[in-house]
Amino acid sequence: MTTLELKFELQQQCKDLINFRLERIQKVIADIETSLKEESKSTSGDKHHTGRAMLQIERENAGNQLREIEKVLQQLDKVDISSFSRIIRLGSLAETNNANFFISISVGKLEVNNIFYLGVAPNAPIGLCLLGKTEGEQFNFNGMVYKIEKVS
Repeated sequence: MTTLELKFELQQQCKDLINFRLERIQKVIADIETSLKEESKSTSGDKHHTGRAMLQIERENAGNQLREIEKVLQQLDKVDISSFSRIIRLGSLAETNNANFFISISVGKLEVNNIFYLGVAPNAPIGLCLLGKTEGEQFNFNGMVYKIEKVS
């Protein structure tokens, strides 16, 4: 598998994970909308108003989550996997003595061909440690020393 194919597969896994989250939150919003419609048919006084208020708070929270997911999707669309650099940047793969990283968005563990990668955002704590580094450099993170073995 070429480096470009590997990056494409990792990026696709990121998209799949985020789209799964997106579908889940859209279902929550639809369920809340249905509950709000049913609640508006009820006229049981204070209980009715309390129930509606709770549902509207849930809808607002779900809307905030939806906006965050949409921001993450926009960030993922900015990841350029086609260009290569010896310096770690957005879209880079970084192999270290302790872990492999795909600098894109924070999604956690990804796997391709039985090799694990951590999807990390450039502004995440470990992403900040990685950015701008090159092969052979090292850094400390959470009490561990990471030596960069390969950048692609």
